[in-house]
Amino acid sequence: MSIRRAGGGLRLAALLVPALLLGCGARAQKALPPGRSDWPVFRGTARATGVAAEPLPPPLRVLWRIENPGSIEATAAIVGDTVYFATMRGRLRAVRLQDGAPKWEAVVRDAFSASPCVADGRVYIGDESGVFHAFSAATGKPIWRYSTGDKIVSSAVTYGRLVLFGSYDGKLYALDGATGKPKWSVKTDAQVNCTPCLAEDRVVIAGCDGKVRFIDARTGKQRAVIEVGGNFGATPAYDGGRVFIGSLGGIYLCARMSTGKALWRVQEREVGASCYASAAVSDGLVVFASRSRRLFAVSAANGSGKWTFRTRGDVDSSPVVSGDTVYCGSGEGTLYALDLRSGRERWRFRTGAEIKASPAIARSRLVIGATDGVLYCLGR
Repeated sequence: MSIRRAGGGLRLAALLVPALLLGCGARAQKALPPGRSDWPVFRGTARATGVAAEPLPPPLRVLWRIENPGSIEATAAIVGDTVYFATMRGRLRAVRLQDGAPKWEAVVRDAFSASPCVADGRVYIGDESGVFHAFSAATGKPIWRYSTGDKIVSSAVTYGRLVLFGSYDGKLYALDGATGKPKWSVKTDAQVNCTPCLAEDRVVIAGCDGKVRFIDARTGKQRAVIEVGGNFGATPAYDGGRVFIGSLGGIYLCARMSTGKALWRVQEREVGASCYASAAVSDGLVVFASRSRRLFAVSAANGSGKWTFRTRGDVDSSPVVSGDTVYCGSGEGTLYALDLRSGRERWRFRTGAEIKASPAIARSRLVIGATDGVLYCLGR
């Protein structure tokens, strides 16, 4: 792993502890500004709305960048002074948010396309061989592992002592976070791609069986189901008693959490209409991203269109709202910053490769990876 700081020109060819790094003449860094929250899971919180707790208005600049072997296609986690991220070559890494200095690395046999979930001093993540891992957040040492029947691309969330995630074996799992022992599981009719969405003691999932399922998070008992058809890859988002999700068939749905009843449904008519990204929900708007090469916002109340922004590539990166700004990556390698109310472009940043990962925003920093293995930290 090599590290380059903006203006510093420093490179590291090997993984070094921070003390050795400082001994090599690195310039002192300013202390991190205090943040109001962390970004410990894929969409910021278990409600999966993709909304940062603090505004980070553009323009931003590169504070540091890390070159890694293997594509980065999953969203990083930010907890305290540490960034946790994973690569498609089976590397789970922890670095300092302040300057990108490495802390630890854990290596597994298969790829990580799921995002890390950090809770209770542990990092939870599944790999594409179907193994779900718990590592020490402080040291990276393995604590326990649990094998499922197929690959895991679903990121995890926690509910009390439970850690929840889906698998391509068609199940939603609930394990004891401390021991890895199974507590309950729910069998669906096909693969579960999404990260579970939690609210009101319920967990909501959608998968390749074309169904949105509402499940009791304590017992695993299914409470309601909506049959939409087609496939889902996106994670449901919860806000104001409602759940929002888009499908790979370009159907965008709002349902009431308490009853599991659909409130509105919109069919995208664009060429290439297909939603893999998860929605961001803020200030009465739902921001979706589509492989039709666009981001668009609709009214949370009724699904009516508010604005559309065209990109030059497919958008699998899930949008994130920070203050009045929407940040999202695209397939042509651009990180866009749009005005939340109007959809007008406010700023853009070009990387050297496709962006599939979503932004993580905490402590006045935005962290995002690209498919060439570079992890960027941006700020003001």
